[in-house]
Amino acid sequence: MTKELPHETARQSRLFTCWPSDADLWEDNLQPAQAEFAAFLTAVTEPSATGGTVALTVLAATDQAEASARQALGERATIVRAAFGDVWARDTGPVFLRDRGEAVAVRFRFNGWGGKYELPGDDTVGGVIARLAGATERRVDLVAEGGALEFDGEGTLLTTRQCLLNENRNPGRSEAEVEAVLKQALGVETVLWIDEGLLADHTDGHVDNIARFAAPGVVVCQSPWGDDDPQAEALEAIAAQLAEMTDARGRRLDVRRIPSPGRIDLGDGDIVPASHMNWVIGPRHVVVPVYDQTAGDAAVAALRDIFPHHEVVGSPSRAILTGGGAFHCVTCHQAGELD
Repeated sequence: MTKELPHETARQSRLFTCWPSDADLWEDNLQPAQAEFAAFLTAVTEPSATGGTVALTVLAATDQAEASARQALGERATIVRAAFGDVWARDTGPVFLRDRGEAVAVRFRFNGWGGKYELPGDDTVGGVIARLAGATERRVDLVAEGGALEFDGEGTLLTTRQCLLNENRNPGRSEAEVEAVLKQALGVETVLWIDEGLLADHTDGHVDNIARFAAPGVVVCQSPWGDDDPQAEALEAIAAQLAEMTDARGRRLDVRRIPSPGRIDLGDGDIVPASHMNWVIGPRHVVVPVYDQTAGDAAVAALRDIFPHHEVVGSPSRAILTGGGAFHCVTCHQAGELD
């Protein structure tokens, strides 16, 4: 394979995100979301003990947003004025890989998560990020989002049928056809399919909310937290499916489980897709979104055994969750040059 797509624990050169600024989208949660962005971005850009760093580029859509981001992040970030619809850069941005040593930004078609949220700029911001990264842009004729794609760095891709095979994204395309496109575009050898994601997830089952590779061969998913966890049935089904899977190297997956956030009430009583899986990895820290302190502390403690080469820390994410996601959803990373 000429294409190389490292695991997220490998050295990253740059992290991209979009600064929350649209009061019509965020309403009363705008300033709290900005504070949560500042906190997790500060943690994820902390240099490693050996001096490793990651550059942070923040897209700001307005003068006010640019000023807010500069005040919050100071010298930690390069602020760039650019248009975008909303902050979910994992989904609207490209998937970065290297092909024969060349930086490549793979851009899938984006249709607003199946036509639910179609905002001006969301279908073009991926090109802006690709240009800022200095990467060659490659367009792929498949509707997909970065949050639907999880990589082990050794040829395995994990995704969900609920998302990529959904009629609201790729109508009429079979599982085999979608697999063939993914393998060609990304250089993966094996595609593993989970049936469904979390309840009430407007992304239709993004994998970065339910199962993540901690290392090649090691996958993490959640266990129910509390007797009233609305995701309990879904979480058990996910774990059972993962336990039967074999990766591109022929290994049966080593499935590790951490506590879920349990039932999280954002004030209206509705079920929300809160997840501890939506972590983001920096040179020093694995930064985990937390919503309830007790459940969050338990998840962070469990992950410390799973990520022995990083410090695992929790960071608040209730305000960001009102927009529909967390830290991995709002970031897009470019891997560093391989040794």
